[in-house]
Amino acid sequence: MNDTTPPCPECSGTYAYEMGALLVCPECGHEWSPGPSEASAGESGEKVVKDAVGNVLRDGDTVTVIKALKVKGSPSGIKAGTKVRNIKLVDGVDGHDIDCRIEGFGNMQLKSAVVKKA
Repeated sequence: MNDTTPPCPECSGTYAYEMGALLVCPECGHEWSPGPSEASAGESGEKVVKDAVGNVLRDGDTVTVIKALKVKGSPSGIKAGTKVRNIKLVDGVDGHDIDCRIEGFGNMQLKSAVVKKA
């Protein structure tokens, strides 16, 4: 038995084995092909958020804003190079997937495409 072999999706049997390009469960006879769906099942559906240059972001990271952003109600906006500490990844509206607090502006949401990991 291989410890890295995923359990059977049909019966949850733990004795699955590889046979060519397929995985086979000897308990129920189910055959399936391993693939990206197997990797994502292990992550329990967690969404991967990447910054503007492709680095994976996680809760608590520090990021830098890479372009000037206009902020409604503020005459100056957010300047490029502004560091944002302790971000939180969320499922926001309109692609805004980072929840953060920016000094001088307060709590707001940013898009991961306008930041890079510091």
